[in-house]
Amino acid sequence: MTAATESLVIRARDARGVVTLTLNRPQALNALSAGMLEALQSELDALARDNTARVLVLAAAGKAFCAGHYLNEMRAQPSLSYYQGLFAQCSRMMLSLKRLSVPVIARVQGIATAAGCQLVAQCDLAVASSEARFAVSGVNLGLFCSTPGVPLSRNVARKQAFEMLVTGEFIDAEQARVRGLVNRVAEPVALDAEIEKLVSSILAKPRVAVALGKELFYRQVELGIEAAYEAAGETMACNMMEPAALEGVQAFIDKRAPRWDS
Repeated sequence: MTAATESLVIRARDARGVVTLTLNRPQALNALSAGMLEALQSELDALARDNTARVLVLAAAGKAFCAGHYLNEMRAQPSLSYYQGLFAQCSRMMLSLKRLSVPVIARVQGIATAAGCQLVAQCDLAVASSEARFAVSGVNLGLFCSTPGVPLSRNVARKQAFEMLVTGEFIDAEQARVRGLVNRVAEPVALDAEIEKLVSSILAKPRVAVALGKELFYRQVELGIEAAYEAAGETMACNMMEPAALEGVQAFIDKRAPRWDS
């Protein structure tokens, strides 16, 4: 990572292995410029190699979570090859979130629009401030939010997702929760406490079980039901052979708390 991109994303980590990446360009509403995408990708690549990490929290500085792509930068380079490269770069970063072995929680404190809404949808879990708002609003500018529609349509019912995409209208945090875009909504002062509830619950489980489960969860939803059951059965069989599962089952039989290493 270069010095120019390093400050765009702030990394923090606690003693439990909880990593927080904070988008740090509040003056531009944390828009996904090429530099921001590069900085995020570098952090996610490093995290993918970290076998001691347990949870990733994706946060943002300032009043906005993320306002999508950086339109000033996009308009300054109007060529098909540039746009193809930009959206490929963004898609790679989004898929990196999915491929991480640890759960990713979006901490949404403000607006999340277009590719910013996509970022929320691509995270495994999301907790939003009651003041947050969401939209896939590119259509208002003549640019249908096609790539944001990929994770959005995998979170939200199809007609509701298409309505958001074709109207560009905002929904509030409670609507986002009801529609399945976020898991929980909290008042701004309670946002971090609500995220900590999720984090603590995840940390109480073995890392290996969570990692196996996340990989299978996303793989099976793209399969037909017979193939999904086959994949799930194989994953459960492999999971059962892990020391953590053997200990957990034995602890249940012995009526005691399990003793896990991680």
